[in-house]
Amino acid sequence: MRKKIVVITGSPRKNGNSFAMTDAFIKAAEKKGHTVTRFDAAMKHVGGCHACETCFKTGKACSFDDDFNVIAPAIMEADVVVFSMPVYWYSIPAQIKGVIDRLFSFCVAGKDISGKECVLLTCCEEDDMSVMDGVRIPIERSAALLKWKMSGEVLISGVLNAGDIEKTDGCKQAAALAENI
Repeated sequence: MRKKIVVITGSPRKNGNSFAMTDAFIKAAEKKGHTVTRFDAAMKHVGGCHACETCFKTGKACSFDDDFNVIAPAIMEADVVVFSMPVYWYSIPAQIKGVIDRLFSFCVAGKDISGKECVLLTCCEEDDMSVMDGVRIPIERSAALLKWKMSGEVLISGVLNAGDIEKTDGCKQAAALAENI
């Protein structure tokens, strides 16, 4: 079955390690016949949630008009939502955090976006796998709250410099995950 996949990245480094995993995932997903829409949050203008709770009351996901209003409809139509990011200071990078926080708009507005699949691709500098908990746990909890199924995670440690991912099987794991969506 062909699926609509939305990929949201959180790295500002286009030649970075998480982007390499993202590219491998997308290439494999498209080869399987899936439709992929990609949003590079670091290259978009998405602010944090203002907690005004006027979500979807103006015809858009958010009353504050920024690029989340382009991303939100794609999320609503997606079968699969993929979050791809490096770990920044033991947590989610600011570049994608605004998008994740604004998922709140679906809850406030009572939009049923349940039943989607969710995928996480992440990497970090340190060799300790628990370093990725600051990304993994919030994504898993967000998926649970939204009633999304976690369909897989690729967690790669020990990569810092651009290209370090090639010394691991991270891209291979990302491609394999896409092939099983």
